[in-house]
Amino acid sequence: MSSHEKQLSSPGITSFQEFIRHADYSFKTNLRADPASRDDGNDHRAREVCSGHFVPVNPTPLPEPVYITHSYHLFEQLGLQDVLIKDRDFIKMFSGDCASINSPQCMGWATGYALSIYGTEYNQQCPFGTGNGYGDGRAISVFEGLLNEKRWEMQLKGSGPTPYCRGADGRAVLRSSVREFLAQELMHALGIPTTRSLTLFASQSQTVMRPWYSEQSQSQDPDVLVDNPIAISTRVSSSFLRVGQLELFARRVRLDAHPQAFEELKMIVMHLIAREYKNEIDQSLHFSDQIVLLARTFRERLSSLVANWLRVGYCQGNFNSDNCAAGGFTLDYGPFGFCELFDPQFQPWTGGGGHFAFLNQPVAAEANFHMFWKSLRLLILDHDKNLEELDQIRKDFESHMQAKLQDMWAKKLGLAQYDRQLCDGLLQLLELSKVDFTIFFRELSHLPTDFSALNKSFYTPLPQQLEVQWQSWFDQWSRLIASANNQQAISQNMLKINPKYTWREWLIVPAYEQASRGDYSLIHQIQAILNQPYEEQTQAIEDQYYRLRPDSFFYAGGVSHYSCSS
Repeated sequence: MSSHEKQLSSPGITSFQEFIRHADYSFKTNLRADPASRDDGNDHRAREVCSGHFVPVNPTPLPEPVYITHSYHLFEQLGLQDVLIKDRDFIKMFSGDCASINSPQCMGWATGYALSIYGTEYNQQCPFGTGNGYGDGRAISVFEGLLNEKRWEMQLKGSGPTPYCRGADGRAVLRSSVREFLAQELMHALGIPTTRSLTLFASQSQTVMRPWYSEQSQSQDPDVLVDNPIAISTRVSSSFLRVGQLELFARRVRLDAHPQAFEELKMIVMHLIAREYKNEIDQSLHFSDQIVLLARTFRERLSSLVANWLRVGYCQGNFNSDNCAAGGFTLDYGPFGFCELFDPQFQPWTGGGGHFAFLNQPVAAEANFHMFWKSLRLLILDHDKNLEELDQIRKDFESHMQAKLQDMWAKKLGLAQYDRQLCDGLLQLLELSKVDFTIFFRELSHLPTDFSALNKSFYTPLPQQLEVQWQSWFDQWSRLIASANNQQAISQNMLKINPKYTWREWLIVPAYEQASRGDYSLIHQIQAILNQPYEEQTQAIEDQYYRLRPDSFFYAGGVSHYSCSS
């Protein structure tokens, strides 16, 4: 019997006691706890954490938790049965009540990291002015283990304060929790590496006040305080190691912060290789050779990831090094958005600025890779040959990124190879026109013979001069497509690359607004739709979810733009 057949025939995990037997805490076992931390996990006040890789800390439970949803697909992938969501201890763990579970394995942990923006190191937002206060302020990992022969880590977001909370309450509101849960589901369904959603619980009795937007507000910044239910979403990944974590330990090495600084940097890098790159990097190689392979493989993953973000219109919004997963996948769905009306400078977060705008993300990725490279370099300063290879990998990042982008644009257009003139011309026309990014490429994927078939993707009629330019571009593209052999195969491939359904903020808002009143039905409906973004669905779904943004939602606070408040 094959391993796949064994998985299919297995009854799956149906109880918490079965689940917790799969725990295997490599992060806590192989790395160091902060020597100033407490053994009991009662470590919820902001303080400076000067050494160690993590702080043991227990989550703060949700009062009167209510189940909202879980990822049926991820449950299946992990070998979990849906009945597990009703298990009392399972509910306790994933609503933050780990301390009351009779298991010594349920202690959580939080990690620190550094902050850099576009390659510039920052300390000023740290309450201690040192950078030792940055880290998981409201995200606490509670499980690491082997499920279906793969290692997973589970982290509660909104689970109360940690030493890195910088004075905040450590809570997430239902609004932001619904957004993150659904966005992770969509990104996975789009075929893009990402953290995953496991469960979503909210409190039936506790709320918090957060700045937000009044109804019909067009204010750039929040203009009212809104009372929101608190929630905990569980995100799942192979690890939550970030470029910013490597940076933190590299800074301590450069500053000679403590006698174990170099060793702790090496330990976290070795752990990264074991957790995220064991299939690509032979750990029996000399460590300096592993470093070179790590840089090369991460460059490949990161450039591919960002090219895929652009393919589907995703904008991270705040692509700092601490929001950049060292495993090369999408991490931290805070101030994110999906580009509807095409705009190279699309930036949903009011505090983000142009440097994290939609088409600037490849440059932000290079800045994050620079900090990754800078951190690794400290480990092989005595190995000239490896150091030279590492530096060359860094120098080649831009050209490597450009090759990924060119391949992506060619595939979106159904071309056998990249055509610079055609692609540059298209981007210019998209910028000059008011056109929906997703609908345009989806309609193009059907290989229309007449340009008028694309009209449904335009928000306003084209001026005559622009229409002439569009027709010229369309004729050029059509000739290239017509010269290929198999038109049907081209269309099928394009339909697998250009999704039909995407994230449209104005359709998500009603879901979390209804959820705040105890109605979760729209969340479940959107979850099902976004799990099949490339598929043709019912006519009713198409009429509702495959259409242009209504005029009333342009410039609307909390829809077209929003603060990072959550």
